[in-house]
Amino acid sequence: GLVIDGKTLEHVLHDSLQNTFLQLTGKCRAVVCCQATPLQKSVLVRLVRNKLKAMTLAVGDGANDVSMIQVADIGVGISGEEGMQAVMASDFAVSQFRHLRKLLLVHGHWCYTRLTSMVLYFFYKNVAYVNLLFWYQFFCGFSGTSMTHYWILILFNLLFTSVPPIICGVLDKDVSAEILMQLPQLYMTSQ
Repeated sequence: GLVIDGKTLEHVLHDSLQNTFLQLTGKCRAVVCCQATPLQKSVLVRLVRNKLKAMTLAVGDGANDVSMIQVADIGVGISGEEGMQAVMASDFAVSQFRHLRKLLLVHGHWCYTRLTSMVLYFFYKNVAYVNLLFWYQFFCGFSGTSMTHYWILILFNLLFTSVPPIICGVLDKDVSAEILMQLPQLYMTSQ
């Protein structure tokens, strides 16, 4: 990791040192900025995101972190002594910094697997329904006749588009939280 203070960051963000700094940050797993201004934090996140084409995660706990959280791909706000501004501007909120590990490793893994299975489900649902309509047109001589009553069509989309994602979103957990916390490498292999 790399820890950088506000004064050094001010010099690094000038055009002459940006490429050297980006080469250094490209070799780091994390960059921690301390005593930096809100503008410096947001410029740094934007620079890393745009130049390195990296996915950025910004974690902050106060009003001075709001711009950084909004610029990042994923923003996490920590509710604490500095108020709720960071939490209100973030994508996710945790009560303490130590909960960030569980948010990323457990809930991130579950969210990723749920989203991928739902994308496959929606493709399957739409292919099945459109395929049925396509073959029915051969039967009715391509007249454009509807195969079903419009209420059935509405109920089909309502039942098969809303109920399964809700059930899957609540109940689908391919691996238990304890195992995901013990084996962090499962997060990488799921991708």
